[in-house]
Amino acid sequence: MHQVHAIVSRVSHSNTIKSLPRTPNSLLQNQNKPKLSHVDEPKPFPRALGLTRPAQTRQAQLPLHIQPLPLLSPPHVYGLAPLQQQFSTYFRSFFIHRNTLRKNPASRRIPYRLRLLQAAVLVPDTECVVSGAFSGDHRRGPRQFHDEGFGTLRARRGDRVAAAGTLHPPEASLGGSRYESELIIFTAVDDLFQKTGVDPKDINVVVVNCNSFAPMPSLASMIVNRYKLRADVRSFNLSGMGCSASPISIGLARDILRVQPDSTVLVFSTEIIVSPAWYTGTQRSMLIPNCLFRMGGVAILLSNRPRHRADAKYRLHHVVRTHIGADDKAYKCLYQVEDADGRLGISLSKEVMPISGQAMKRHLIELGQFVLPWWEQLLFVATLLRRSLIDPKAKVYTPEFRKAFEHICVHAGGRAVIDEVQMNLGLSAEQVEASRMALHRFGNTSSSSVWYELSYMEAKRRMKKGDRVWQIGLGSGFKCNSSVWECVKAMDKVDQGPWSGCIDRYPVEVPEVLKF
Repeated sequence: MHQVHAIVSRVSHSNTIKSLPRTPNSLLQNQNKPKLSHVDEPKPFPRALGLTRPAQTRQAQLPLHIQPLPLLSPPHVYGLAPLQQQFSTYFRSFFIHRNTLRKNPASRRIPYRLRLLQAAVLVPDTECVVSGAFSGDHRRGPRQFHDEGFGTLRARRGDRVAAAGTLHPPEASLGGSRYESELIIFTAVDDLFQKTGVDPKDINVVVVNCNSFAPMPSLASMIVNRYKLRADVRSFNLSGMGCSASPISIGLARDILRVQPDSTVLVFSTEIIVSPAWYTGTQRSMLIPNCLFRMGGVAILLSNRPRHRADAKYRLHHVVRTHIGADDKAYKCLYQVEDADGRLGISLSKEVMPISGQAMKRHLIELGQFVLPWWEQLLFVATLLRRSLIDPKAKVYTPEFRKAFEHICVHAGGRAVIDEVQMNLGLSAEQVEASRMALHRFGNTSSSSVWYELSYMEAKRRMKKGDRVWQIGLGSGFKCNSSVWECVKAMDKVDQGPWSGCIDRYPVEVPEVLKF
């Protein structure tokens, strides 16, 4: 009787199992493992980027009795929280960069493969060259330009700066901005293709940065349409990035070429000053940009193709970016607003110089780990430790950045900007000569100013093979960005570019024409 009951129960149990849905073997095996909480549960991790799962996630899969103990207690146990906060910017970026190179050796080589073939700086036509006092001739122009504003507008940079034809008289309109855009972009890009001999069909990526003018279609689409680029071209249009946008565009091109080998990138940096950047009111803080900004642009050809290696002039080493826009004062020191009469313009705050100093201070900490020798970094860390632990009044060592580069291109944003950078970094008059001469000859050409300065050094035949070039830009946001290049070609025959016919007259003594 007991045997019959056992057989019946066994058959019923087997029928029950057959009626249940089947479970994959992998899930049955995982049921025997200890369950993890939602905090310790491992999540997907991007191994394609060369990164690995954090240690605490891997340790959660081990039994408790064999998990390794932490080497150090949290920083607040030892009272190191303030010190960690001071060193967070330096050490975090340092170790992230080192670990990335260690886990992904390819990232060490790729930036050095990005080369600059040619940078064609805009050479203004004769009809665009105006005298320094050209603004006073517009008293008989549109009525919205008041006499009170022209007193400030007469402040000038040089005697032969460039301005678009729409500024004779000023015409703040969409049509005027399109005319100026086509004049600047097409002139420089035509010159670039003529110098390099590159077919426009070989362009894979187009990157354009322009601060104030963002039409539809974009300026990048304007280039695609004019030169009939291929249908699979990637186009990017950056706007509102300020005068430091050129390193941003270079960094974007570098990141694209990291994942797209055997490609050529066209980068264009410019600023359209007619609309909406041209101010027609009387508020002094909003008239200053009218006095500083002038027409300019540069077309840059970058490539990682092996066949372009022999023709390259420069090799990209680093692109470093710093943005302190979290601070309200820094965010609004360069701000596009309307005045009391409803006229649109860019307001320049008097706090722009202290804020630019703060941005540069943080930026140099990020940049120093890539370009400074180890003993300069050691001195900086030692003095910072002394001030944090021993003497709060101790002075922190300022690294000798001028020894890390042979040439420095400081954004020609104004005389005060150049003076501030020269004083903070301890630069010589020769090291900022290119910046002052570019400001005097062409005015503030926004993000393209550093390329006018590079062209000045080439025209003076100061660029030698192996020289390192530091381009630093300051712009709204507030941002401080840098790009570091190395000259890889002996420049025996140099095209003087925009300095043709006048390079022998420079350097000249620049008077103090505008002070604020």
